[in-house]
Amino acid sequence: MKVRMQGAIQKWVDHSISVTVNLPNNVDEALVNKLYVEAWRSGCKGCTIYRDGSRSGVMISVSKKDKKKEEHHETPEPITVPALNHPLVQEIRPKVLDCDVVRFQNNKDKWVAFVGLLDGYPYEIFTGLQDDDEGIVLPKTVVKGKIIKQTNEDGSHRYDFQFENKRGYKTTVEGLSEKFNPEYWNYAKLISGVLRYRMPIDHVIKLVGSLQLKDESINTWKIGVERALKKYIIDGTRANGQKCPVCGQETLVYQEGCLICTNCGASRCG
Repeated sequence: MKVRMQGAIQKWVDHSISVTVNLPNNVDEALVNKLYVEAWRSGCKGCTIYRDGSRSGVMISVSKKDKKKEEHHETPEPITVPALNHPLVQEIRPKVLDCDVVRFQNNKDKWVAFVGLLDGYPYEIFTGLQDDDEGIVLPKTVVKGKIIKQTNEDGSHRYDFQFENKRGYKTTVEGLSEKFNPEYWNYAKLISGVLRYRMPIDHVIKLVGSLQLKDESINTWKIGVERALKKYIIDGTRANGQKCPVCGQETLVYQEGCLICTNCGASRCG
């Protein structure tokens, strides 16, 4: 019934709906298959199914022994996440960085973010409208490339984006900073600065979310930056200070860019 409800709502929603179906450990493959087929028949654009124990840290059930401990007011063992080795700070930017291209849409506006990566970790970000007169237009198939720092004749610097097509031919988009609204560029420099000094990604997202911006288009930009960076949060990172909207507990962790409650299994993406 939950899947059918999602399908009924999906009919009136442009994008996919994030709904997670949590199942006990003893269900068989036939039921999982039935749910996916039912989601397809109901018109769902996406369906996420977790079986208890299938993903570490996503669903945590409380055993009868644990319940007895709680009744006797014994302190339960804390859930721990392995220590994460954050990359070292590299102040001097390499001339060439790998780049992920992240697209998103808000209302009718199409946006694009270029995330420069150093050792797979976000080092800088450029964002702006994708389809305005002075913006950037890229083939939809372009999801990766390189950001190249160039020095102009007057000593100033610019950043170019370069990608390869399916035939291996390279195309270069010159001057990313000149393609976007100057205000977006200034905010991007601020965020790139904290990324360069390796502030944890979840803290960067909090910083971006705390910016007090009055202009609607800038707020759209801010939401896009948060969305672009969430995919780089290491799975299992706790969302400290945030409570689950379903059970009210501070038991949220990041999993594939989404917030998952380890207490009740509720999920929230976007």
